[in-house]
Formats: sequence, structure tokens, C-alpha cells
Amino acid sequence: MIDLPLVARGKVREVYDAGPDRLLLVASDRISAYDWVLPTPIPDKGRVLTQLSVWWFDQLAPVLAQFGATHHLVSATDVPPAVDGRAMLVRRLEMLPVECVARGYLSGGGTAEYERTGSIRDVVLPAGLVEGSQLPAPVFTPSTKAELGEHDEPIDFPRVVSLVGAERAEELRELTLALYRRGAEIARDAGIVLADTKFEFGLADGSLVLGDEVLTPDSSRFWPASSWAPGSVQPSYDKQFVRDWLTSSGWDRASEPPELPDDVVAATRERYVTAYERLTGTPFT
Repeated sequence: MIDLPLVARGKVREVYDAGPDRLLLVASDRISAYDWVLPTPIPDKGRVLTQLSVWWFDQLAPVLAQFGATHHLVSATDVPPAVDGRAMLVRRLEMLPVECVARGYLSGGGTAEYERTGSIRDVVLPAGLVEGSQLPAPVFTPSTKAELGEHDEPIDFPRVVSLVGAERAEELRELTLALYRRGAEIARDAGIVLADTKFEFGLADGSLVLGDEVLTPDSSRFWPASSWAPGSVQPSYDKQFVRDWLTSSGWDRASEPPELPDDVVAATRERYVTAYERLTGTPFT
């Protein structure tokens, strides 16, 4: 299908060697949840992830430039015909071992930790917050970057410092929050709440480069702004719908995950496409 050496196969993507300083990232229709790759694909998911990431790289370029950073996208059109629409030619980077998570709202695992401790890692939050609450200001709550089959683990800021150094850690925190704020502003104008998201960064010639995917339904929580109401789990345009179904199915998260029913597959595809269309203002094709 692709006449290039396979470098890595992740939960969602295949990575191919496209030359001395280039990689080809191909997004599949696989979907993961709770660190498992589910057996049922979501049609067109790879195209949504790729095309939305390409759009976001363009939107976020001015923010990156303010920090002397860039993104890794070289081309989304100069790719093999067999993967047109779901592949990106990107710069080869030295990836940093940190998932850079930004949260503007309380949700998911963040809510569970807050209810236990009043904080998320070393970020202390005010009392009285509930699921879906907007935080007083966006916060940086990083995690480790797990290998396939392993679990991402939340870490505190001193741990980030130990992994990448104090100066780089501060740079990651400031840039992550700046990108989140800009993304949230754009999403708000489209009628969407960007509750949280994660970014991945690498280095090229010593400078930070934004890599991987950006502000997609796989890496973010998107909520309809019109129905946002703190105090319960929010309707979403992301894979939280799949997580919720898996939880209700009785799956133990230890054995192989079950197949997704057709209606869950169709509803998940619809959510991904809706996120793309509302954010970009263009029909998904």
C-alpha cells in the first residue's frame, strides 16, 4: 500500500520513513479508549483527524511564532495516493517525553482527582467545583508519554523539570497554555467549549516544534456551548461517547475490549464530523 519503511505503529497512526529528515504520518480509522485499541474502526475518522490537524496547524502558527516555535507539518498533499486525505508529510523530530495537557474545565480523570485531593497533581484548585466547571484560569497538568499497551501517568511540574530541564519545562507550560487559550477562543466562536486538550512537542535544531495531531476529537474534549451545564457529564463531540458506552457495557478494562455496536459507530462518526465542520466552517468531504 505504501512503499516506504514502517517506523512505528501506534494506537491510531502508522509512521513511515520518508527520507533523512521526513516522516509520513498516516491516520487510521482505529479508535482507542482507556489505553486500549478497540476492535471496531470508526469510518472516516483518520481523515477527520488529519484534515482537522492540518487546519489547526495553520490557525496556531502565529502563537507558535511568538515563542520562536514552529509545527512539524510539511505537506498534506505531497503524500502517496493510497493515503491521500489521511496522511501528513512532517519533519522528523526528537520528541520530548511529556504529554502537555491543558485544562480549562474540570472533567474526567481531573474531576476524580480533584474530588479526592482538591487539586490535579500539584495544581491546587478552588473548593466547590463540579464536573464541567470552568476553572478560574487554564492549568497545565502534564502526563507521561506511554508506549503502546502502557498507561499514561499524570505527573507534576517538578517531574517535567526532571525530564526536560527547568527552562524547557517552563517553555512547554507557557506554550501549551497559550495554544490552549487560542484554540479555546476559536472553538468558542464556533459554538464549542474546548474543555481540555493535549499537545506533543519535539525538537529540531534545538527549537520547539509542535508535532503529532492537534486539537482533534481524539486529543481534546469538545462540548456544545449551547448545552454546557456544570454538574454532570457534558454532551460531547469527541470519543467520550465511546468511553461512556464502554463503561455502561460492563467491560472491565483488563480483558480485550468488546466490539462497538453499529449505532455507537455511526454516532461517534457523526460527532467527529460535526466537530470538524463546526470548527472549520466547511463541509467534511
